[in-house]
Amino acid sequence: MGLDQSFVTNGSWKPDLFKGKVLFVTGGAGTICRIQTEAMILLGANAAIVGRNPEKTKQAAREMDELRPDCKVIACPNTDVRDVHSIAKAVENTVEQLGRIDFVIAGAAGNFLSDFNHLSSNAFKSVVSIDLLGSFNTVKACFEQLKKNKGSIIFVSATLHYYGIPFQIHVAAAKAGVDALSNALAVELGPLGIRSNCIAPGGIEGTEGLKRLVPDLDSFTSKIPMGRLGTTRDIAEATVYLFSPAASYVTGTVQIVDGGAWHTGNNSTSHLYPVKLVELNTQKVNKL
Repeated sequence: MGLDQSFVTNGSWKPDLFKGKVLFVTGGAGTICRIQTEAMILLGANAAIVGRNPEKTKQAAREMDELRPDCKVIACPNTDVRDVHSIAKAVENTVEQLGRIDFVIAGAAGNFLSDFNHLSSNAFKSVVSIDLLGSFNTVKACFEQLKKNKGSIIFVSATLHYYGIPFQIHVAAAKAGVDALSNALAVELGPLGIRSNCIAPGGIEGTEGLKRLVPDLDSFTSKIPMGRLGTTRDIAEATVYLFSPAASYVTGTVQIVDGGAWHTGNNSTSHLYPVKLVELNTQKVNKL
């Protein structure tokens, strides 16, 4: 479910908090990044929605352009985050149409379930290329704008690499790299006035990831200290905070939004260990 004007009228943030600012977001047509973008738009920002799929990217931009009477939301379709030159074209288009870039959300990601034995080298590389290399390329292409405007970056990470989760080797490795990338950028770019942080969502209701990873929602939810699944609005609130002046001295952090679940080792695939994994890894597959 998306956001509407009640996010401003009944929320914690001042209207026009981001007036005159521009957000550049990869993966903006997806569930998590879309809600992050909607929050920023409702609080005054204009935005560029970057994605590979032309239809989804353009439709998301059109719909978000209706969120605020005076906003401008553009689409940058046919953009592949694995290609830094493709991202650079989207940045050029954004600056041409919107004038600047102040905030960057690197959220483009790929995921699927696979055990190690069935996970090919090419499949592993594909996810790492989208999640990790794509994050690097996004900041690389936006760097001059971030430097000029003393901007801020949010990487969309995960909690998968905090403990071993089967069937998510590729994603866990990529997101661990994203955290490390953000930390290093916080140190290197801090003197330029650029902040870099991560948001690590836990189980967020209505997302494709939750549907794929969690077969038993009741059991999963019962192990979350806060006693409920997260909402996309929880992610939106964390995003606004990290981009806002309230977080002007916050950089190099990972904002975990999971209701405390990772502290309990809430592993949704634990029911498959070790019997199913032994079975899968002893099959004569080992796809290269």
